[in-house]
Amino acid sequence: MNRPLFVSLDGPKGTGKTTLLEAITKALRVDNKKVIRLCEKKSDPYRGETMALVNTLARHPSRDLEWAVCQRFAESRRWISRHVLTQQPLDSIILIDRWYPSDAAFRHTVPFAEILQLNMARNVRVPDLHVGVVTAADVSWARAAARSRGLGSTVIQKHEEHVACTEMFERAAAEHGWVLCRNEGTIEDAAMQVVSEICRVLRCPMGDL
Repeated sequence: MNRPLFVSLDGPKGTGKTTLLEAITKALRVDNKKVIRLCEKKSDPYRGETMALVNTLARHPSRDLEWAVCQRFAESRRWISRHVLTQQPLDSIILIDRWYPSDAAFRHTVPFAEILQLNMARNVRVPDLHVGVVTAADVSWARAAARSRGLGSTVIQKHEEHVACTEMFERAAAEHGWVLCRNEGTIEDAAMQVVSEICRVLRCPMGDL
């Protein structure tokens, strides 16, 4: 490829995305691959303004506010696409924790097709590989509850909301052909599934990684 390979890992809370990212990074770097780890929220210069709007949405749910949040995230991703992704080495593999597919996980009234179009209209970069990380909703809920920060969500607070967001995300993954990684077994198995998908996109044999 004449540009870095861009891989996004998305999914509901508690599915183990961060742990999986670490395992994938380790597996790739063992074979001397240049891996760049990014996190959308840490790369977003407008994060404070966006989260203030998200907090308002959580207190006063409405379609207009939800649409405004979607627009804010899309603007942030446009900035990251132009000013962060373009600065990475051409021979690198960029792994990002969350990108626009995650919007399907907690939007309540705005259809994901509209969110997708919103991002496309702003020339937000499309990942070369979308990975949807999922577990059964009860598993991810229990994992999140066991963390010191809990679920860590401004928008989702109840078990039934988490179940609904899991179902919405899996539906979006199926509709848009993202790679689904069920992270319910060993982290090594899940990591190797993603590594094999990266190999497929790069058209390199597994032995080269």
